Amino acid sequence: MNLFQLRAFDAVAREGSFTRAAGRLFISQPAVTGHIKALEEHYQITLLRRTARRVELTEEGTKLAAITRAMFGLAEEAQAMLEANRQLLTGRLEVAADGPHLVMPMLASLRARYPGVTVNLRLGNAQETLAALLSEHADVAVLTEVEPRKGLHLQSLGESRICALVPDGHPWLELAGGVAIEQLDQVIMVLREPGSITRRTFDEACGLAQVQPRVLLELDSREAVTEAVAAHLGVGIVSSVEVGHDPRVRTVPIRGAGLVNRHMIGCIERRRDLRLIQAFFALAPA
Repeated sequence: MNLFQLRAFDAVAREGSFTRAAGRLFISQPAVTGHIKALEEHYQITLLRRTARRVELTEEGTKLAAITRAMFGLAEEAQAMLEANRQLLTGRLEVAADGPHLVMPMLASLRARYPGVTVNLRLGNAQETLAALLSEHADVAVLTEVEPRKGLHLQSLGESRICALVPDGHPWLELAGGVAIEQLDQVIMVLREPGSITRRTFDEACGLAQVQPRVLLELDSREAVTEAVAAHLGVGIVSSVEVGHDPRVRTVPIRGAGLVNRHMIGCIERRRDLRLIQAFFALAPA
C-alpha cells in the first residue's frame, strides 16, 4: 500500500478539488492526479467521479475516505502533540535530586516559563540520585560532589558550606565568626548516615583537622537531624543551602578547610540536546 497515494486521495476527498488538494499537500496538481490514477489502477477500483465543477466520491471512495480521514487525522494529532512538546507547550520531565532546597526554585521557574510541562520529582540520597540518572529513570538530576565520568554531562550549580546546627540559645551563637572545627573535638553530635554527602564531607574535614566528635545518633534524614537538635540531643550539621526556618534551631558557621560541597545539574551526555533538558539546564543560576 502506497501512503503517498492514500494521502493524495484523502486530500482530494477533504477538499473536493484536485487544485485545493495540491495546495494542501504542497505538491503539483499533476502529481495529485497521478497518485489517484495509480491507486485506482492498482486496485481496479473507481474512487472519484470528475465533473465539470467538482470531484465526487463513489460509494467505494466514500468508504475509503472514512478510513483515510481517521488514519491521517491520527497522524495530524501525533504531529500536533510532538510539535507542542518541541515548543515546550507540553511534555514530561523526570527529575531526581539529593535534596529539595536547590531543585525547588528551579522547578518553580520551569513552571512559570512552561506551565504545560509536567514534572515528576524523586528525592533521595546522593547514591540514589546518581543511580536514577545513570539508569535513565531520571532525565536530569541535581547532584552534590559527583565525579565527572564518561557519558555524563555536568553543569555547575554553585557551592555550599557546611554549618553547625544548634538549638536556639546555644552559647556558640554568641561567637563572632562562628566556631572553629577544632572546637568540635569530643562534642556530642547527631549526624546523617555515613552515605550522606554532607556527612562524608564533614568526616573528611574532621580527619584533616584531627578532630573526633562523639557521634551519639546517626539519622537517615535532614528532618530527623533537626528534630534531634531541637530536642538538645547534640549538635548537628547542615549544608548552607539547606537551612530551614525552624525557630527551634539555628545555624553557626564552621571555620576550617574542606567544608565546601559542589552542586551540579547532570544528564546523560547523549540526551543533552533534547529541548526539555536544555530548558532545565538554562534555569541554573548564572
